Amino acid sequence: MPNHFHLLIRTGTKSLSELMRKLLTGYAVYFNTRYERSGYLYQNRYKSILCQEDNYLLELVRYIHLNPLRARLVKDISELNEYKWSGHQALLGAAIHVFQTTGEILEHFDSNRTEAVKKYLAFIDEAKDTGKRRDLSGGGLKRSLAGWDSIKELKENWRGDERLLGDVDFVNEVLKISEENLKKKEKLKKDGWDINRVIKLSCNLMGIDEANILKFSRKDKASQARSLAAFWLNRDLGINMAEIGRYFGITKQSVSGAVRRGERLAEKSGYKLTN
Repeated sequence: MPNHFHLLIRTGTKSLSELMRKLLTGYAVYFNTRYERSGYLYQNRYKSILCQEDNYLLELVRYIHLNPLRARLVKDISELNEYKWSGHQALLGAAIHVFQTTGEILEHFDSNRTEAVKKYLAFIDEAKDTGKRRDLSGGGLKRSLAGWDSIKELKENWRGDERLLGDVDFVNEVLKISEENLKKKEKLKKDGWDINRVIKLSCNLMGIDEANILKFSRKDKASQARSLAAFWLNRDLGINMAEIGRYFGITKQSVSGAVRRGERLAEKSGYKLTN
C-alpha cells in the first residue's frame, strides 16, 4: 500500500488515529495471510501534520501528490494523472473516492470547478522537477521544546510522527495553546483531581452510587456517569483511552464512544469539571 494515500480523508464519527489503525492493521493481516508471513508490516505509524493552511496547505498537497513521480512509480505527469494510488486523480475528477474530499483544495484555485482543476494541474506541473523538500517534512516542535516545563510529559503527548508545519508565529501560537492545556492538566492533578474524584463527581451529577458506574447499560444513569467521567478524564486530565479502558474494563474503542457521548452530555447539560 503506498504511503502517500492522501492528505484529506473523511473520518465521519471516528477519529483519524482510530481509522488509520484499523486500516493499517487490517491490511497487514490481509498481506500476512496472503503471503504466508508474520510480524509487523509497517515500521512506523502514519504521519499526521498540523499545517498552517494559508502558507503551506497547497504546497503540502502538491508535494504529497508528486511523491509517485519522485519515487519513479510513474515517469511523467501524464502517468501521474492515471495513477490510482493517489488523491491526485480524484482532484482532477478522473476518480471518485468516497473517503476523500476535493472541494476544500480546489476552491483555493477557482470558484469554477473546471477552471480550478486546470489551475491545480498547472500548479502540480510547475513543480514536477522539484526534489525532496525538508521544509515540507514538518518542524517547529523540537526547536521550541527547550524552554518548556514538563518536557517529558509533553513529548509523551506528541509521541509519534505528529509535526507542526508553518511559520514562526503559527508554530509559537500552537505551542502556546498546547503549553496552556498541559499546564491546566497539571494544575488539576495538583489540586487533587484523579480518576476517583472525577468518578465521584460524575456519579453525583447523575444521582447514582459510585459502585454502580461499572454496570453496563447504555440507557441508564450509570452509562451517562461513565461517559462524563471518560470525557473529563481524557480531555481535562489527559489520561489516555487505554488507561481509562482498563479502569472501566472496556476497549479503547468503547472509551472513544463514551468520550464523545460524555462531551455531548456535558455540553447539553452545562456540566463542567470545575467552575
